[in-house]
Amino acid sequence: MVNWAVRFYSDMELSMTHLERAVEYADLPSEAANVIENNRPKQTWPEQGIVEFKNYSARYRDGLELVIKDLSFRVQPRQKVGIVGRTGAGKSSLTLALFRIIEAASGQILIDGEDIFKYGLFDVRSKLSIIPQDPMLFAGTVRENLDPFNSYSDQDIWRALEQAHLADYIRTKDERLEFMVTQGGENFSAGQRQLICLARALLKHAKVLVLDEATAAIDNATDEIIQQTIRAEFKDCTVLTIAHRLNTVIDSDMVLVIDAGRLAEYDTPQNLLANKESIFSKLINEAQIRAK
Repeated sequence: MVNWAVRFYSDMELSMTHLERAVEYADLPSEAANVIENNRPKQTWPEQGIVEFKNYSARYRDGLELVIKDLSFRVQPRQKVGIVGRTGAGKSSLTLALFRIIEAASGQILIDGEDIFKYGLFDVRSKLSIIPQDPMLFAGTVRENLDPFNSYSDQDIWRALEQAHLADYIRTKDERLEFMVTQGGENFSAGQRQLICLARALLKHAKVLVLDEATAAIDNATDEIIQQTIRAEFKDCTVLTIAHRLNTVIDSDMVLVIDAGRLAEYDTPQNLLANKESIFSKLINEAQIRAK
């Protein structure tokens, strides 16, 4: 009887964790509305791709320290901006803020002069493109991974695959665009998964593109393909590149250095490199020492 009672009590205690999780999820604050019907952006927004942070601060949840602190800078149309900083400085948090994964504690983010917080989440996120560090593919066809809302023609999809240097590989599959991608894209190499994400961004061709350390986990050959394609196909777009390999931002128009969540430096790469006391110069020197 004692043995039975202990086992019953253990099973009941284990089962209570399910209830505890259900209560926790029920109490979670929900995201903002996907669409605000009486306040939607124009179909053509953004037309220029101006990105501006105004005294922006954010934290991951209430009670935690700010991860972005009073950040202010402006990116002009079609500029290519490299975002650098030490590990934990807040580079990826800036991306999360732009896509409203985390919300503002104070300040504003403006795109073409429009405050993104007055629009619904779908209206904001659908107007931006991102190539993430960890490429996200879903179980489904190649077509569904590139065009989940069925908004583009086959010709558009093949053009994007050609630009991403992946069309020849997809043509080797009997099913072509109907070739099934396993969950997480496990039947593609890491480089091919990243090229599919590149093709997805090319197909959408948003005015603002974010590269979140997109080439950190791939070989140099694929890195070069991605860099060349972005320079050629997104020359009329604003590109924000969160850099893991610092050489990828040397040819940027501007470099933004974040330190402990704050804006430390914002200037051209040439000016920052000329100043031996700048954080960017020190990061470059440290990278060269590690490479040796």
